[in-house]
Amino acid sequence: MNSEKLTPGATFPEIQVLDTKGNTQSLVSPTDADHWTMVVVYRGVHCPICSKYLTQLQEMRSQFQEIKVDIVAVSADSVEQLNTKLDDVSVEFPVYAGLTKEHMSALGLYLSQPTSEAETDHDFPEPGLFVVNSDNKVQVLEIANSPFVRPDLNMLVSGLGYTRKNDYPIRGTKSFK
Repeated sequence: MNSEKLTPGATFPEIQVLDTKGNTQSLVSPTDADHWTMVVVYRGVHCPICSKYLTQLQEMRSQFQEIKVDIVAVSADSVEQLNTKLDDVSVEFPVYAGLTKEHMSALGLYLSQPTSEAETDHDFPEPGLFVVNSDNKVQVLEIANSPFVRPDLNMLVSGLGYTRKNDYPIRGTKSFK
């Protein structure tokens, strides 16, 4: 089990993933220099809670765009599984496949194994959410060990809007040891 976690203020790791056509892409590549990127790690094609969350993100996409926060989502699924997911969930932000165990470890995500072949054919991450600022530093993070633990998107967009407007510093950079 990985005991190292990505921390607020840390540099977000360079992670290469796969798009819907199998092309390699950088997970974080803001659309403009002053944009931040919200990386949403979801469990995969087998997860109905993830589908609901991705749909909710799509419904709120314009609110995140207004505060200059780009959205990307990623899972450990194959490109084929990603495309199956996108047949069921229609989104206008990038969704990627190919998150590896090394990536999951670098992000400090919890890893789960499928309970049956019907669930999926590979180990997968539990949900995580990372907001990366324009300096490629982790501004906000949330790591869960269960599919039903996820940040409230209304609270998140409100808080990020306040943070961006007031140039609020990165919080929680110190921890108890």
